[in-house]
Amino acid sequence: MKEKIGIGIVGFGNLGRGAALAVQKCGDLELKAIFTRRDPEALAGQAGGVQFYHVDQAEDFAETIDVLILCGGSATDLPAQSPFFARRFNIVDSFDTHAKIPEHFDAVHRAALENRKTAAISIGWDPGLFSLNRMIAEAILPEGREYTFWGPGVSQGHSEAIRRVPGVKGGVQYTIPVQGALEKVRTGETPLLTAAEKHIRECYVVAEKGADQEKIAAAIKSMPHYFAGYETRVTFISEEELKAKHSGMPHGGFVIRSGRTGAPGAEHNQVMEFSLKLQSNPQFTASVLAAYARAVFRLNREGHYGAKTIFDIPPAYISMRSVEELRRMLL
Repeated sequence: MKEKIGIGIVGFGNLGRGAALAVQKCGDLELKAIFTRRDPEALAGQAGGVQFYHVDQAEDFAETIDVLILCGGSATDLPAQSPFFARRFNIVDSFDTHAKIPEHFDAVHRAALENRKTAAISIGWDPGLFSLNRMIAEAILPEGREYTFWGPGVSQGHSEAIRRVPGVKGGVQYTIPVQGALEKVRTGETPLLTAAEKHIRECYVVAEKGADQEKIAAAIKSMPHYFAGYETRVTFISEEELKAKHSGMPHGGFVIRSGRTGAPGAEHNQVMEFSLKLQSNPQFTASVLAAYARAVFRLNREGHYGAKTIFDIPPAYISMRSVEELRRMLL
């Protein structure tokens, strides 16, 4: 029997809980420990028989954990955690602030390369699977235009960003595609669309008692990389309404490339589309992280050190199947 790949998880919020479930569904992975900033004893029993430890104890497990899955937020957690842990562990993270991915990659790459570790960054569905589909579609249809529509659904990263605004007690953000723009692209048209023309950002916020709601709304709407430049609606609700109506985590979206092939005057419109419809955004994202943890282990074992993105990782490395099985069963 093959030895299983030892997995550790940092963080036990929605994504961390999803990661624990995802690892348990993979026969070649074994969850060794979960690390948290909270009191580990308060979480005991919430992940089967897996032991919880304080995050400060993680380095004690450097010899027993093959890959560490980082489940913190992109706003403040991962920019610090990913380079830190990449010095001692092979890691995979879901850093999703698109504009800051190059600098995040550089920081993690230096830490991992210097210590002969492998780090997959910005893994998930966007960035992640959507990124890969954008690249493939552009390569196949170089004459064309790409469109990404997110939603309708809850964005974990944007919701986390809302909750970090001073005066906010709780909140959730829904990304909603503009249907007219989506249908226009699906017909093969190639319009130039601004962010506001493609999406609406709908925010439901619970304010702390006595907090200035106008100030909170202004801070959200002007937040760079998250809400600035989009049509953003902020609605203040009670904590009870947030729990009753906005506790689910659905999401999804579409990557569409509309292009043309053939000789001038005899061209054909070609449309490529990849879509996801998710009942649980964090559980699906966690499942992607678990699959790429397998790839990280294999890459490191072969001596491929430093940071990697989804573009750098061979698709076969994320599968539990051997390459012979893949050729026989799925090719």
